[in-house]
Amino acid sequence: MIYTLMNKHAPVAELNIDEDTGAILKVAQVIHPEYLPVGIAITKGLPDRKSLNDWWRGRSIPSIRSGIREALDILNVSYTEQLLTKCYGLSLSDQYLINPKEHPFKWEDINFFHNPFSDDVGNVLFGQASSPGSEFDLLSPCNTCNGWLRKKWKIIDGKRCLLKSGSNPFQQEPLNEVLATSLHQRLNHTAYVPYSLVWENEIPYSVCENFITPETELVSAYSIFKSEKKRNHHSLHEHFLLCCEHLGIPGMKEFLNYLLAFDFLMANTDRHFGNFGAVRNVDTLTWLGAAPVFDSGTSLWHDQVSRVIHPNGDVPSHPFKSAHAEQIVLTGSLDWIDFSALRDIDEEFRILLSASPYIDEPRTDKLCNGLKGRVLQLEQLALEQKHQVTVSHPKETTEVNPESQDFEIKL
Repeated sequence: MIYTLMNKHAPVAELNIDEDTGAILKVAQVIHPEYLPVGIAITKGLPDRKSLNDWWRGRSIPSIRSGIREALDILNVSYTEQLLTKCYGLSLSDQYLINPKEHPFKWEDINFFHNPFSDDVGNVLFGQASSPGSEFDLLSPCNTCNGWLRKKWKIIDGKRCLLKSGSNPFQQEPLNEVLATSLHQRLNHTAYVPYSLVWENEIPYSVCENFITPETELVSAYSIFKSEKKRNHHSLHEHFLLCCEHLGIPGMKEFLNYLLAFDFLMANTDRHFGNFGAVRNVDTLTWLGAAPVFDSGTSLWHDQVSRVIHPNGDVPSHPFKSAHAEQIVLTGSLDWIDFSALRDIDEEFRILLSASPYIDEPRTDKLCNGLKGRVLQLEQLALEQKHQVTVSHPKETTEVNPESQDFEIKL
């Protein structure tokens, strides 16, 4: 079927999409290439079909999503990619959509920011639907919500909110998101997505309000990273910052300095290129800056048994280095951190964990000691960093005290 790929009101390209597989079979023509998704390669005046397909399929629910096979059976859909055309590719993270060429519609009449949407798909994804054979409304932003944990969009008090579950056996990720919110506040950082906690049938879910508006779009760090070819002598970190510089994204270096320190404290093992990025004005294509920090639940040994949680142990990291001990070196100065504001955060974590029926007291002790250990490790690194700066750049003068005749060193 022929569709017009659009970015809100701007027609971008004409596509032939297979209804059964959801794959883009052909790019017929490009109308406004400047509105193509960031990172799509252009070959002989046309976007690379494989690259565009990767972006398109990346909008769908991944096949590894918890409970997705059962959900697809109930929805009577064979592949998650088929759900993309059911909602015309519409999302609550950007303004891209596919518009049927034979029966076009207006963005104002169908977008999820202004128009209501059914809870059917979200309920099925959460295992809360009735049975196969029911009539479901498949026009939902849940169809374009990626990630392996169960999640769904829901309108709460007129606001578009994302509910996200945890994973077995500890269901810890939602609690981690709430702790992350407190950590941002203690670090006096303002660019973050605040999370709250709700319980349904003794299962915890994190809840956050959408930070994207009808005028903006979230561009993943992965798309930014692909916007230019990486040179062999550039590290991943260097290449990403160069891409941001060439695109004109302001403040990314400072943001990454914060993010890497924050992820060190949280022992975050999943800060891949898909769960941070930048925000762009969808109408003017002006970059507004880094997206607020979100998606920090896969942290603090969420899926590890208690015996492997060690306060002073290293933790795997993403996206620039494989271990936090190596990645934290990429940050600038750490002297902005007020460690006194973090002194009792482990006790706050203890109170949060005590409400969970999935986490016993011995595990709680291990997790709180682990968090406290992360704070102490980073504080030690900050002290060593400060000492190295002092040794490398001494600024010493001597003055004679006329009364004691002792020398006073001023730094």
